[in-house]
Amino acid sequence: MTTILERGNKMTTKKAVHGAFNFIGGKWGRSSKGGSFENINPATEEVIDFYPDSTAEDVDRAVQFARKAFHSWRKVPVAKRGEILLKAMQILAAKKEEISRAQTKEMGKILKETRGDVQEAIDTAFYYAGEGRRLFGQTTTSELPNKFSMSVRMPVGICGLITPWNFPTAIPSWKIFPALICGNTLILKPASDTPESAVHLVRALEEAGVPPGVVNLVHGRGSTAGKYLLEHPDVNLISFTGSSFVGSQIGASCGKAFKKCNLELGGKNAQIVMEDAKLDLAIEGALWGAFGTAGQRCTATSRVLVHEKVFKEFEERFVERVKRIKVGNGLEESTEMGPMINRSQLKKVQEYVEIGKHKDRAKLLAGGERYTEGECGKGFFFKPTVFEGTSKMRISQEEIFGPVAVLIRVKSFEESMEVLNSTVYGLSGSIYTQDVNRVMRAIQDMETGITYINAPTIGAEVHLPFGGVKQTGNGHREAGTTALEIFSEWKAVYVDYSGTLQRAQIDTHDGDKNS
Repeated sequence: MTTILERGNKMTTKKAVHGAFNFIGGKWGRSSKGGSFENINPATEEVIDFYPDSTAEDVDRAVQFARKAFHSWRKVPVAKRGEILLKAMQILAAKKEEISRAQTKEMGKILKETRGDVQEAIDTAFYYAGEGRRLFGQTTTSELPNKFSMSVRMPVGICGLITPWNFPTAIPSWKIFPALICGNTLILKPASDTPESAVHLVRALEEAGVPPGVVNLVHGRGSTAGKYLLEHPDVNLISFTGSSFVGSQIGASCGKAFKKCNLELGGKNAQIVMEDAKLDLAIEGALWGAFGTAGQRCTATSRVLVHEKVFKEFEERFVERVKRIKVGNGLEESTEMGPMINRSQLKKVQEYVEIGKHKDRAKLLAGGERYTEGECGKGFFFKPTVFEGTSKMRISQEEIFGPVAVLIRVKSFEESMEVLNSTVYGLSGSIYTQDVNRVMRAIQDMETGITYINAPTIGAEVHLPFGGVKQTGNGHREAGTTALEIFSEWKAVYVDYSGTLQRAQIDTHDGDKNS
């Protein structure tokens, strides 16, 4: 049997089992070629199920159904579209625990976090359901008499949504719900590591009454199903969350095809701890920011910049607490940190730790190796890891996407700002201080899309913009009203009821020739 290894999932030629299907044109079904891939529990390495390894034919079918459905869906009153999202929200809320447990099994993070992931989708649905009674445009004056001017939002068309595994319910919801409320139809290509979470989300939309073809789900690898979706000529928009490397390729492809493109990419986020910080709070913030989701967040706190006056105390207390983090199966309520998503990600973290130890010559303070014995001996578990290093090291500059934090000593607020801004990323940053002047300067000087004061670098809320600067994205923001800018186009409308030909900029300044 031929297998292909991609990000820890085995792509096989086996038939799909247990009813795990694509959703195309309102119907659940297997891939046209019948191929499938394994969905693996990262805590146990057990196969949960098989999912369709979709082909270009599957993607094309989904796009054609989405194109057909678009013509009617775009004309459904926005208030009605909002009512459907509200029903989806209620369904997700009723099934929150079921979805959370399924997500923990396939993704690994602890139940407390997967419940938060599902709640974020619930909150997102609620927020965009409200846009069914808003979706505001603007009315304004005209420079000419007896003329009315306004702007309205119009749908983009067919949206291709390519989403990651670390927030397999929340991030698809960030894209799906604003896309739908704006009148678009869509094809979701979720990460091959977390297909079941996508199935739960789409089933909620189906049950809520989304018409056939409006929402389509196509499973598969990024290099095949994702590539087909990206390059399909009838897809008008690509929204991608993932690595900056892949995002740059997607951006180039969309640019050549004149497709609208939204990219939410990597981060190398830092938490600053000034000498006047409340250390207890700063330590808890750094723990949550660095090791929540086993560090597998684009907003993870991978650098902690500590003022030299409190560096030693912070380091000792932080490392002692890191060594007590309870690592294990996320289904256990007492677990504080789960596994890496797959073997490939585990290997990547191991490689960066070796770079930190031998090439960067950073000082290893805790962790630095995978578990080989006990409950965590099987599965993709890695010990929470702390280095003491400098800002120039590779482990301080490159996104690791794992439970690795680097402590960096700084001498002043000014130096902390310089170090925080010294990477190619600009997603999230935080500062712990009691000085309001520093707070205001941090808000002004951090080169980030998100800034936290006396809080860790994670914890975004659905009604505020989410995204970053530099290589973290291409300028768009998800969540809140800003997501509407992604999934809609502005149309300017002029209504002239004067009964005469009026020429803007000409008739209004006709007297200029005599001046």
